Amino acid sequence: MKMIRLSKYGKLAVYVALVIYLIIVIVPFVMTIMNSFKSLANIFLEPFSFSSLTFQNFVTAFKEANIITGYINSIIIVTISSAGIIIVSSMLAYAISRFDFPFRRALIMYSMVGLALPVQLAIVPIYAMMNSVHLLNTRLGLILIYIAFNISFSSFILRNFIDYIPVEIEEAALIEGASRWKIFWYIVIPMIKPALAIVAIVNFTNIWNDFFLPLIFINSNSKVTLTLAVSVFFQAYSNQWNLLFASLTLAMLPMLIFYFILSKQFIAGITAGAIK
Repeated sequence: MKMIRLSKYGKLAVYVALVIYLIIVIVPFVMTIMNSFKSLANIFLEPFSFSSLTFQNFVTAFKEANIITGYINSIIIVTISSAGIIIVSSMLAYAISRFDFPFRRALIMYSMVGLALPVQLAIVPIYAMMNSVHLLNTRLGLILIYIAFNISFSSFILRNFIDYIPVEIEEAALIEGASRWKIFWYIVIPMIKPALAIVAIVNFTNIWNDFFLPLIFINSNSKVTLTLAVSVFFQAYSNQWNLLFASLTLAMLPMLIFYFILSKQFIAGITAGAIK
């Protein structure tokens, strides 16, 4: 494959664009953490200063918001949803990639529709359906919705990686007597670990940060997610910015830990995708 070589000015433009993007991403992140240690007055008087730092915001945030309950519910919902998405989408991607069956092309097109249609377009029929099966205000209802609406993207990513696995490896395993299930779990899954890491991180992040669906389907304090718990600091005429920044900092910690655990696999997946 022919490599694209950039001129000196082309490389300079790329570096400048990357630096600008880095600043756009890093500045809000740093400001959120910095202001989480300040009082409300100091946020407006000294927004870029590291003076007058205090941990009282975190103590008050835990007292006034349902942070612990939000953590527990979010972890349960995100973990089960991400696992369900990975299991279902990997099996779907393998079936589409390796088997020729009736309506295969129709199934591919149907799964691709999910990439173009946002969940907001179907919120009314989804709400009616959840109400009819008594899954409103339940963690299971949210989990099923998250799995259903994230299968399209996940299966699309995984299918592209499975397509590049040599079929001869599976044929050799079949000759040795391995079943399709064993080939899938013991050969295909280990070979697409980078893609699974990408799917896990993307879905974990999207579900963890989602505010819209919990706002619609959850109305009990015992079932709130972390995003709903944090929203208590948004008020009609004023916002408690110091407590909001503190709670957002607490909400970011699991995501940072999760990313650092899977960062090597994520980078490997991105690199492999770029090569392909």
